[in-house]
Amino acid sequence: MKRRSVLLVSAALAVLALAAATVPAPPAIRFQEVSGPAGLSFTLENCPTASKHMIETMPGGIAILDYDGDGRPDIYFTNGAEIPSLEKSSPRYWNRLFRNEGNWHFRDVTESAGVAGAGYSMGAAAADYDNDGRPDLFVAGVNRNTLYHNLGNGKFEDVTEKAGIRSGEWAVAAGWFDFDRDGKLDLWVVHYAKWSTAYDRYCGDASRGIRIYCHPKYFEGLASTLYRNRGDGTFEDVSGRAGIAKYAGRGMSVAFADYDRDGWPDVFVTNDNMPNFLFHNLGNGRFEEVALAAGTALPDAGKPVASMGTEFKDYDNDGLPDIFVTALAGETFPVFRNLGKGLFADATYGSKLGAAAVRHSGWGLGLFDFNNDGWKDLFTANSHVNDRVELFEPAVYREKDSVFLNAGGTFRDVSGEAGLTLVRAHRGAAFADFDGDGRIDAVTSSLGEPAELWRNVSPAAGHWIALKLPIGTQVKIGVQYAEMTTAVGYASSASTPLHFGVGAQSIIPKIEIRFPDGAIKTLTNVKADQVLSPTGH
Repeated sequence: MKRRSVLLVSAALAVLALAAATVPAPPAIRFQEVSGPAGLSFTLENCPTASKHMIETMPGGIAILDYDGDGRPDIYFTNGAEIPSLEKSSPRYWNRLFRNEGNWHFRDVTESAGVAGAGYSMGAAAADYDNDGRPDLFVAGVNRNTLYHNLGNGKFEDVTEKAGIRSGEWAVAAGWFDFDRDGKLDLWVVHYAKWSTAYDRYCGDASRGIRIYCHPKYFEGLASTLYRNRGDGTFEDVSGRAGIAKYAGRGMSVAFADYDRDGWPDVFVTNDNMPNFLFHNLGNGRFEEVALAAGTALPDAGKPVASMGTEFKDYDNDGLPDIFVTALAGETFPVFRNLGKGLFADATYGSKLGAAAVRHSGWGLGLFDFNNDGWKDLFTANSHVNDRVELFEPAVYREKDSVFLNAGGTFRDVSGEAGLTLVRAHRGAAFADFDGDGRIDAVTSSLGEPAELWRNVSPAAGHWIALKLPIGTQVKIGVQYAEMTTAVGYASSASTPLHFGVGAQSIIPKIEIRFPDGAIKTLTNVKADQVLSPTGH
């Protein structure tokens, strides 16, 4: 009997091994850096000073938007300014807009478009806030925000003042979403902390003459601001009425998703060395902050981390949006898996991302299906916050970017074979299919060094479909679930179609679409490898 049991067990193990051996490995992910030949010539000027002002560590947001409506995604870089004046005293500090002319060539159109900007800029958020069919642009900065209205003739108009958008606080990031589902996009602005150029605390080792950027704990946090779109080109600050004004944090980034699938978009805000915020949309114009009860305030270790960028997407194909966060070396990149019923669990190590990312420090990130196999992979833009960290800790300042391949819900670091070779102080990252070949490409910014344009050249990428949809639309294709958003990673944005990889399927049996107004549309037997523009009615 015992011998028979052993044989049965051996046979079962052999069957499992055979099954595992027959499951095809995920297609490889490959990138090629092409910024030089593409004419994408931009350097992020953070104006480092001997005083080590905290703002110097944090710029670099990127927005991708088809500003001229030619079907090709264009790239907008935010940039710093002179310190202490916080003015763009020369063209080297201009924010820059590059027009995608096709065939992997970009042209600087900043001056003609009128978007060089003012002040020390940080983040960018693109979306069509007035429903005229053209993407507009919000730029968050240190004590100065700017709202650009797209005029449709290749130019933008600064409408900040007449739109009712305030400045005066240090804003890092922002995002567009329709919190009240009235068909008009509202604006969420994330603030970091109270700060001025007069702040001059010495941090570091004075005996060795080593000054470093101060720990975030020395800075008093600020609440986010929610601007409701009135529909007449103006916005109303409803932060108090919405219940968010009392939650001060050191905010870094924002992401949106309907995590409990009740039809109302919710908001996740990363906080630097403070518990994160999860604002549950109650559907009556108000939000309830539920991060601690939901399990997203802190990783399981119970200690706040340097939460920076974030993505709010379904990585394990269970139909529920999960949360990814970048942080510093030794903190991992936390993953909060959505369990349903309003609860999340720390899946950082269960997803295998914890061990793969523990030595990295990350800022920008994107959860996209780079090999089109039906599973969203993770790209992170890496670097430590402290440019002198190597004098104090077993960590490095400049790093290569990373790509973590999603193999059925667990992640594996494939950065080396993916070709990510440039060691820099990376910050922002944004993603789009720049050449229309169905493979998602990447663009990153780095402090004091040139931007990188990563062309996706994955050799065996599968089929794909891309959908032009209103922000907040929910889509299901097979086991995959995604929501339309333009918020990306760290202080960045991409106003581009919602992309799905569908592997070997050249015909997609069913696409289920739920529009923000509740209208539902089902498409059947859809040909893959195309961009669609489904309407709700």
